[in-house]
Amino acid sequence: MIGKKPLTVETISLDLKGNDKEEILAEMVDLLAASGHIRDKEAVLKAVTDREKRMSTGMQNGIAIPHGKTDSVDCLVAALGIKREGIDFGALDGQPSTIFVMTVSPDSRTGPHIQFLAEVSRPLNDASVRAKILSAASREEVLKLLLG
Repeated sequence: MIGKKPLTVETISLDLKGNDKEEILAEMVDLLAASGHIRDKEAVLKAVTDREKRMSTGMQNGIAIPHGKTDSVDCLVAALGIKREGIDFGALDGQPSTIFVMTVSPDSRTGPHIQFLAEVSRPLNDASVRAKILSAASREEVLKLLLG
């Protein structure tokens, strides 16, 4: 992450349209692609989908953190999406997922990926922060809630 934040206003969606895991993953990859951060959208989608098939990234408290590694990106990139009504993402607690944080990093690098996940996990562990994110009126508000 040399001088660049992985999550930006352009890679946040307040209203994901997808109705299942595959649609949500594709929509999140589209967010990353539209921001110009990835070279090969199909390779990124395959990396994230393959990772998801090995083990669901649905956590608890309505959070899912789909991620993948591919050399179709030069540095860690991230997107955040909100699906207020939630979808089944195979979460650990069996609850629907409503907040999705997708990260994609180069095959060769592990540090920034883990550091970024730790950074966003802290505020997401707070129920009041999650509630504010779900009711946020702007992408800027979500970014501020998450990264301060």
